[in-house]
Amino acid sequence: MAFARAFQPGTPGVGRRISALPRMIKATLKGEYDGRGRMFLMLLAALYVISPIDAIPEAIFLVFGLIDDAFVVTWLTGAVLSETERFLEWEQRRKGDPLVIRAETVQH
Repeated sequence: MAFARAFQPGTPGVGRRISALPRMIKATLKGEYDGRGRMFLMLLAALYVISPIDAIPEAIFLVFGLIDDAFVVTWLTGAVLSETERFLEWEQRRKGDPLVIRAETVQH
């Protein structure tokens, strides 16, 4: 679902979502944005994929060991796309932009 929405007209593009990541992290750490739990899960997923512990299944099961990475990366990509869209909407509501608020009401 998040993959499809990232390319729909009227939704933030991938570049805009990625550029929002530092602001989202900062707002979350300051306690302004409520994404702490979701950010923690995304961090754990990223650490799992890059950790040396994850190399053990690949070494033992070869290609089959990469399947778990594929699932985690797919989930992580979808989570980042969804959460950055949610953050951008939160940012617009916080600015009080009536056009964005009205568009959200119509879309949902």
